[in-house]
Amino acid sequence: MSLRGRLLILVVLLLVGGLLVADAVTYVQLRSFLLGQVDQRLQEAFEQIEHGPNRPGSPNGGYPGSPGGNRGGRPDFETTRSSAPGLYAGTVSSAGTVSWRVAGGADEDATSAPALPTTLPTVSVPGKNENEGNRGAAAVPILTVPSTVEGTSAYRVRLQATNDGTVIITALPLTEVDSTLQRLLGIEIIVTIVVVALSAAIGSWLVRVGLRPLDDISDTAAEIAAGDLSQRVSRADDRTEVGRLGTSLNTMLGQIETAFDERQESEQALRASEARLRRFVADASHELRTPLAAVQAYAELFERGAKSHPEDLPRLMNNIHKESARMAVLVDDLLLLTRLDQGRPLDAHPVDLAAIAADAVEAARAVDPQRPLTLQTLDSVEVAGDRVRLRQIIDNLLANTRIHTPPATPVEVEVGTEDGVAVLRVVDHGPGLPPEQAAAVFERFYRADPSRARSDGGTGLGLSIVAAIAEAHSGSVAVRETEGGGATFAVWLPLLREDAAAPAPPAPI
Repeated sequence: MSLRGRLLILVVLLLVGGLLVADAVTYVQLRSFLLGQVDQRLQEAFEQIEHGPNRPGSPNGGYPGSPGGNRGGRPDFETTRSSAPGLYAGTVSSAGTVSWRVAGGADEDATSAPALPTTLPTVSVPGKNENEGNRGAAAVPILTVPSTVEGTSAYRVRLQATNDGTVIITALPLTEVDSTLQRLLGIEIIVTIVVVALSAAIGSWLVRVGLRPLDDISDTAAEIAAGDLSQRVSRADDRTEVGRLGTSLNTMLGQIETAFDERQESEQALRASEARLRRFVADASHELRTPLAAVQAYAELFERGAKSHPEDLPRLMNNIHKESARMAVLVDDLLLLTRLDQGRPLDAHPVDLAAIAADAVEAARAVDPQRPLTLQTLDSVEVAGDRVRLRQIIDNLLANTRIHTPPATPVEVEVGTEDGVAVLRVVDHGPGLPPEQAAAVFERFYRADPSRARSDGGTGLGLSIVAAIAEAHSGSVAVRETEGGGATFAVWLPLLREDAAAPAPPAPI
């Protein structure tokens, strides 16, 4: 059974139990009250009979039905009847015989008289010194007896002893009491049924409204199970227990979504890393295959006949030497990237970046004397790092401009500080880089030339080595378009600080 059904049944059962208890208490209390009123009327009727003209010792002495009694007691019974309609009065003889007389002068053999028990309770005579309030309190039995006629109302009977030992019986029918109680019982039944029905309807609505947040939680759980982790419980009110449950579930769902997103990002990063690794292995194999094939071709050429022509031997050996040197450079670059990927620490010494840039520019002018190459730098820009690797950054950037720009293209090298970090810029005014190439230029073995031509001798690792060395020095690298055309490569490195840790470089532009 559902929680809504169990709650509704529990509420209805509690309500029915409470109404039944209230009905029973009301019924018992009203019955006790009504019987008390009947007992009071019996007391008043006895006093009228006892103190009337036919009381003992009067000229018309005797009681109705007593031996020698005068039937002239009718006026007394008429008076009694006026205050207690339906009153039965009688006496008990010494032999225990009961004689009835209906108030109002009816015959003794009234057919609907009270059916007294065979053995009447003992009735003692009250003491003469007892006050009126306590008179006969212990000597007045009051009974509820059936009628001599089946199907008629019962009677309330009172036995009262007088000082001369005579026992007077007064009885009143409980017709009005039974009628009132039956009407009360009918009203209670109807009211109970109506109240239970209305309460069940209202309770069902209240339970449904109160448990509506649970329905929202169930719907949210179903949507999450279908794969939508962004769903949240809408009715999350901390003022209620169900609301606090919704808040807790929202917190838990947020953590689950965050963990799931992190897992997806980790898996995507792992797949991307695996893809890069496979591409790296394929590119490295492809790059090494070319010089190896060339060396093998020159060796086969010598075996096929060149050895019979000694004049060709120097040319063949020179070509083999070039291809071997190319392989050595490629292998060295791959080993360097491997060490940097493994996080092996580099030498960290105070290095003047401006001096390194000056040496690199001087070497580049010697290699390419036709290119306008200028240097703009401060007197000293000190960083903590490996001098050889930092020089390699500048050499690779200058070699990149030399390869991808025309010979007369001007190049500026700038070294300075910016926002608390050292910055190195290599600015050229060549054809520049399209956005799609700029986004991939630091990838390993990337070439802007789709044909992957190697006439220039490049391996496609120069800029990736720049990025790896900068990252190993807690720096960063980026490329942007030069104003007026061309490409600007920027490298940020932490300045040398003796009193504090070096600040993080700014985000790449």
